[in-house]
Amino acid sequence: MPKVFYTQPDGSERVVEAAAGDSVMQTAVRNGVAGIVGQCGGVLSCATCHVFLAEENAGDFPPVGEDEDEMLDCAATEREDNSRLSCQLVLDDGREVHVTVPEAQL
Repeated sequence: MPKVFYTQPDGSERVVEAAAGDSVMQTAVRNGVAGIVGQCGGVLSCATCHVFLAEENAGDFPPVGEDEDEMLDCAATEREDNSRLSCQLVLDDGREVHVTVPEAQL
């Protein structure tokens, strides 16, 4: 079972067990993780699930695609090199993923 470690801007951390095949965004929304909205439901038409992916997980997911790259430019918090839309981070069984939630999403 995958696990997602969500770190909030204040440094607090919440660990959520996920279902394989779900995204980091879906896992957050289902479990009421603060700061991840997922307004579009994961179809790359908003940037309300912006997260900063831990360096240790950078190679665990496909690189940022063109559509994701464009949407990240619309994020409420300035993007960084490790910015991702959490709807594009699909979890494999047994994976542990660490993300930091930005200060703002809208």
